[in-house]
Amino acid sequence: METRNQEVAWLLEKDQPAVRYYALRELLDRPADDAEVKQAYSTIPKRGWAFDILKRQRPQGHWESSKSLYRPKYTATNWMVLILSDLGLTKEDARVRRAAELFFKEWMGDGENNIFKDEVCIVGNTARMLTRFGYADDPRVARLFDRLLDDQREDGGWHCRPSGNGSLDGWEALAAFAMLPKEKRTRRMNSAIERGAEFYLERELVVEGGPKYLPWFRLHYPVQYYYDVLVGLDMITRLGYGGDRRLGRALDVLKAKRGRDGKWPLERIHPDPSSYAWGRGNLRWKVKPFGLEEEGKPSKWITLTALRVLKRVGAAS
Repeated sequence: METRNQEVAWLLEKDQPAVRYYALRELLDRPADDAEVKQAYSTIPKRGWAFDILKRQRPQGHWESSKSLYRPKYTATNWMVLILSDLGLTKEDARVRRAAELFFKEWMGDGENNIFKDEVCIVGNTARMLTRFGYADDPRVARLFDRLLDDQREDGGWHCRPSGNGSLDGWEALAAFAMLPKEKRTRRMNSAIERGAEFYLERELVVEGGPKYLPWFRLHYPVQYYYDVLVGLDMITRLGYGGDRRLGRALDVLKAKRGRDGKWPLERIHPDPSSYAWGRGNLRWKVKPFGLEEEGKPSKWITLTALRVLKRVGAAS
């Protein structure tokens, strides 16, 4: 594993307990019942990024508007809970349960106003978030995964827009399957994962015809529903493909971004202007950018994710 002691020491600082928790568990292989691991996990909602997000939650469970879980981007409920799921919180926290219930009620009911037929990127994000929160066995979440299976294209990918082909930007479906425990995956799911992983590997995670698409070569967080090379590497290595030689180009890009201090920078927060336009003009004014760390500076979250990736690759080689 390509890890230097000073980076790990930086990640183990107590200011961001979510980072400290994952570093202990995934970089240092501490067991779940280790005293430091338990202490770090218990502190996640009490200090740092998760605390800052949770203190802005309204009593009814939402952030920003009670009329929309989705808008404004990127500060409404949908975007906040995606981050909380990344940071390790689950339905064991009452505030997470309140937020999750809003999605079950407003987005996943039996009426016409549900997301089961919405664009697959929203469905994938919601499936990933609710699975990480601990709702994988809920039949409504199972319906989300059924939708992801139904929407896979012939080439093995997914696309957030009407298209006969998949796109690297349609990563949310495969990322949702990556969060589903292996014992909960059906034969059909395993087949979809294999086809989906091959779609990304064939394209070396960054090659999709046309000119080089610069946002895919910039490191972002929160990622929301935008793709980049680290998003792809994290997803594919989580699924067990860390030893595939076709990761070489993406890994070279990642390693080249490592600073002399061994850390990786946060290169953009969304909206990354060129990725948000989508041919419809500059829509930046319609969104509210949200970041956990300062753009252009060394990032604990990006560094943690990069080191996770390199460790999985090292273990598979």
